[in-house]
Amino acid sequence: MSGDDNQGYDGYARAGLDRTGQAEAFDAIGDRYDDAFPHKEGQLAAGDWLASALPPGSRVLDLGCGTGLPTARRLSEAGHEVVGVDISPGILKLARDNVPGAQFHQADIADLRDHRLGSFDGIAAFFTLLMLPRPEIPYALRMLHGMLRPEGLLALGMVEADVNDFSIPFLGHTIRVSGYLRDELRRVVRDAGFDVVGEDSHAYAPASTDVPPEIQLFLNLRRA
Repeated sequence: MSGDDNQGYDGYARAGLDRTGQAEAFDAIGDRYDDAFPHKEGQLAAGDWLASALPPGSRVLDLGCGTGLPTARRLSEAGHEVVGVDISPGILKLARDNVPGAQFHQADIADLRDHRLGSFDGIAAFFTLLMLPRPEIPYALRMLHGMLRPEGLLALGMVEADVNDFSIPFLGHTIRVSGYLRDELRRVVRDAGFDVVGEDSHAYAPASTDVPPEIQLFLNLRRA
């Protein structure tokens, strides 16, 4: 990522950042999140690809790590050095209990560079970027590109939906989400400097009745 990209992302984030209510919703949800989303075959497969494709002992960022289950735990059990980041302090307390061998930091995506986390061999970002307004997502992808070492890997999970900052009910709260249809998502990640080396999709019906069924998209990406 060039200096111009850095400045562009910082300028956008500081001008347009709005996470009102997002962290508070996840703080209140707590460990009900794992109960509401019990079957995560697509995420497990994408996380296992990342864990196995990386050299042993790689440094991996779990962005939007949630409770640490299943991704941070599986990456840690595979022998990787795991750093988890989430916006919700309540969720992070659960993550530290669930994955004591990992490091966890409270941070917004736009503030990651301020935390000086260093570079990574791999990044997992499962349903994290969909929490951003859609114009921010390309900037976030470029930032992740810059945090990866050459040939670094990104496991990305999104929900297929043509929406921008759209409010949905979520376990008794309201959150705002964004998404793309799959052809546009492929274009967005390629424009951010990634090669698509694998792709999968899953129909997913959460256990919670107030969350509608969705199509989950998983892209296995390599820094070009």
